[in-house]
Amino acid sequence: MNSKSNFRNLRNIGVIAHVDAGKTTTTERILFYTGENHRIGEVHDGATTMDFDPQERARGITIHSAATTVHWHGTQINLIDTPGHIDFNLEVRRSLRVLDAAVVVFDGVAGVEPQTETNWRLADEYRVPRLAFVNKLDRIGADFGRVVASLEERLGVRALPLQLPIGAEGDFRGVVDLLAMQALVWDRDDAKTPPRMDAIPPELLPAAQAARARLLEAAAEQDDALLDGWLRGAEPSQDELRTALRRGTIAGAFVPVLAGSAFRNRGVEPLLDAVVAYLPAPGEAHGAVATDGPLSALAFKLTADDHGAMAFVRVYSGALKRGDTVFNASTGKAERVSRLYEIHADQRVERDALVAGDIAGIVGLKDVLTGHTLADRRDATVLESIAVPEAVIDVAIEARQHADTAALAKGLGVLVREDPSLRLRQDADSGQTLLSGMGELQLEVAVEKLRSRFGVDVAVGRPQVAYRETITAAAEVRHVHKKQSGGPGQFAELTLRIAPLPRGEGFRFQNGVVGGAIPREFIPAVEAGIRKASQAGPFAGYPLVDFEATLVDGSAHVRDSSALAFELAAATALREAVLKAAPVALEPVMAVEVITPADHVGDVIGDLLRRRGHVQGQDSRGNAVVVTAHVPLERMFGYIGQLRALSSGRAQFTMQLDHYAAVPARAALAA
Repeated sequence: MNSKSNFRNLRNIGVIAHVDAGKTTTTERILFYTGENHRIGEVHDGATTMDFDPQERARGITIHSAATTVHWHGTQINLIDTPGHIDFNLEVRRSLRVLDAAVVVFDGVAGVEPQTETNWRLADEYRVPRLAFVNKLDRIGADFGRVVASLEERLGVRALPLQLPIGAEGDFRGVVDLLAMQALVWDRDDAKTPPRMDAIPPELLPAAQAARARLLEAAAEQDDALLDGWLRGAEPSQDELRTALRRGTIAGAFVPVLAGSAFRNRGVEPLLDAVVAYLPAPGEAHGAVATDGPLSALAFKLTADDHGAMAFVRVYSGALKRGDTVFNASTGKAERVSRLYEIHADQRVERDALVAGDIAGIVGLKDVLTGHTLADRRDATVLESIAVPEAVIDVAIEARQHADTAALAKGLGVLVREDPSLRLRQDADSGQTLLSGMGELQLEVAVEKLRSRFGVDVAVGRPQVAYRETITAAAEVRHVHKKQSGGPGQFAELTLRIAPLPRGEGFRFQNGVVGGAIPREFIPAVEAGIRKASQAGPFAGYPLVDFEATLVDGSAHVRDSSALAFELAAATALREAVLKAAPVALEPVMAVEVITPADHVGDVIGDLLRRRGHVQGQDSRGNAVVVTAHVPLERMFGYIGQLRALSSGRAQFTMQLDHYAAVPARAALAA
């Protein structure tokens, strides 16, 4: 039975946004209006349901994606609230990988911001249909039309308003519903007072009629019968319009746009109506869901707390019961399911079974990691995994007390398991343990977790740039590994050729051996040796990236050759080849966006240039100017203090990794 109709009353959605766009406030209102909460949690009070982690409440930001289940007019909505800060982008990435749709929240003043754009591209990558909610329309400088235009200009989408705001800034009081052609007006900020229906204000009627005409045209393009009627001047029913708009939303032909102010409790109920009306049920966006097929599920997040370790999974086909033994198709191992849970933020409701379309938690899995596939052993297809972003910043970390060394190792192991964008490695020269991540905030949060969750007092070094190294030319070496010490010897001979790959390609291994010169069982050891050696390159000790290694030829000894011998030979050959291949150091270059008052633009640009920055452009945003630039991360430490000094505290900035680039010779000497 592959019927989509079974899933008409289920939506799996995420709420995504740039930091401070009002995403968590919107989610808290959704919990209230759906009856999940009987009081509204506010971010500024540290009392939100979804941001339940102590650090989230203390910092006033979302750090972890949090799942909950709500119901609206007979439809179950599995909802994931995701972080807005770039340092926690993996949380957004892995949520979008398993969701069917998303609500993207935009600040009514700022419009499309850098992290929104990053998240939008991720949603494009996973082909996730979206609704846009323009929030904070009660703020000074808010402009619904400008935000809609920025969606089309910066995101390259067809933005389709389903509403127009009534009133602006402090006078924002309602919306025009363009399907029903009536006004919804909130006379009070009280969340318990529903909007009243009213006639469209006369001064808005021409704009509403023009916007409805555009809406009708977009809907007609999705339905031949509707198009025929529209061309003949027939007025479609609201149900016909919703059906056509749903089809276009799921196909990605346009993005419906709604208006509101979540903090003032305006526009949230129509947003929930739109989630049910226009976003897809499981299987509608990317093909049918098989309820009676073999099990196929993806583990997308791991957590560990006082209740034990839990894996969050999305079930794509089949069913899963408590006590089942499942096959981890990614590792080839069997796993036993102890318990199943429906998640409500930090609360759990036990379930007896999960079916296709469900997003839930599993307790009892021992060796499952983020991105692993759970399946039926008889029909185990490995699902597409989850890409992990680059780490760009390191800190040296150690326990202050020697007695805490084991606890530190355990805590770091748990954190890296939960968040694969955190990396651990040993510095080859100093022997220090280095914790790497996507930004200073992520590392601060990780260190605080070590102290609060694992009781480890840690000493942390200054943040350092996570450099890489690569090659700029091809090279080939022949290496013979030969040792004889009385017992069995070690022998491995190989010829290795390396060549540069385009930036961001990582590592690729090719086996070019013909005629069995090297036995097949030793080939994986050659690749393993190259991978291990590339973790600390010979040029500067940084991880080696963006290169291809080809095993060209070699020979083996009947008695003395082994996998270990070929692994050691490959590692040495790589180091020799890299030094012949014009190696260079690479540094992370950040995409920086500075929002500043116009009278400080010159100072801001001059300061960015002094930081080896390349200004990409500048644009107006309300009464402010947005300056975009590419700047090496190494020059951005402490930037916020300098920016405040330059702008009398009025400017702000965001940054995220854009690319890795070769370190200029002068900068390398200066460093």
